[in-house]
Amino acid sequence: MAMKKYKLGGLIELVVETNSDELFGPNDVRGISNLKEMMSTKADLNGRDLSKFQIVQPGTFVFNHRTSRNGSKFSITYNYDSVPHIFTEDYVVFRIKKDCENILLKEWLYMYFCRAEFDRFVITNSWGSSTEFYNWEDLCDIDITLPSIEQQRKYVDIYLALQNNLAVYQSKVEELKLVCDGYIEELRRKFGAEPIGPYIRSIDVRNTNLSVTLTQGVDVNMQFITAKREAEDQEGTKIVRTGQFAFNKVVKSNGTKLPIALREGPDCVISSSYEVFEVVDKEKLLPEYLMLWLSRSETHRQCGYRSYGTTRDVFPFEDLCKLQFPIPNIETQKDIANIYKCYIERQRIAEALKEQIKNICPVLIRGSLT
Repeated sequence: MAMKKYKLGGLIELVVETNSDELFGPNDVRGISNLKEMMSTKADLNGRDLSKFQIVQPGTFVFNHRTSRNGSKFSITYNYDSVPHIFTEDYVVFRIKKDCENILLKEWLYMYFCRAEFDRFVITNSWGSSTEFYNWEDLCDIDITLPSIEQQRKYVDIYLALQNNLAVYQSKVEELKLVCDGYIEELRRKFGAEPIGPYIRSIDVRNTNLSVTLTQGVDVNMQFITAKREAEDQEGTKIVRTGQFAFNKVVKSNGTKLPIALREGPDCVISSSYEVFEVVDKEKLLPEYLMLWLSRSETHRQCGYRSYGTTRDVFPFEDLCKLQFPIPNIETQKDIANIYKCYIERQRIAEALKEQIKNICPVLIRGSLT
């Protein structure tokens, strides 16, 4: 099978197309995730001049040339949607040259970029003092070996088939979410809302005899994670029992999300700065049902709005007690909690499938080059 080496710069070209007419607004702004996918931006767009943002047409690539804040990943993707999006003017936009489309497929190039080997190459070859960069000129200087277009297409077809299967699964996940959201709106109409304070109580049990050795934290994805660092005073850490809740009351450093989670695994300990609480009577309020409401973005916005402080904003347990949710009979709570649990599990599987597809990319690239 014929292989040929190229300088990548001979196959691609810069694209400069700004949103000068402001045809695209905040809903069209995208960023790049660590999985090399487009994502809705997390940036605060208030006061930003969107006319300077760059338009990325379908099939066009875009990358963040700043590498020092992205860990071991190079943030690069292409617009795989059927409509244009806009990205910050700091990003670099490029496409495969028209007369090179019979030499290099955009999907094959994207798979090439998705390899851990490519990430390591970029990070190793980034440069800068306080901030490291991998610029357009560096990308163009890459030596790339290409199989025939027919061989590329063969492996691209495998990749696209996997992506199509994932899209079908994700659509089913979204349908389940719509069912869950519809159920929630019906609960609002039927039962109104009441403060959760009478249904929960604060817990402060310290690990004085060091009986619990598993140290955890809580992240903004509302799950328990391995603690980034363990407290020196382990006897002062708080114990979280199975079925109890824990949250980090500091909101400001976490954006608009309150790191809160329901403990489903074995007992663990967390930093004494966390708040721990539990449901008083599980025959009146199901912990899983409460977690459903505490997970919703509208709840996190309320927490952020109500938080206060000087050097940092906090949202203590006393204010959590003031949150109001519909509290129907326990059977209704179980029904919707089961639907939500199913949705979360399918969402987890979808994310795992997405990660597996990314892991297959280097295998497909190797296969196409043999």
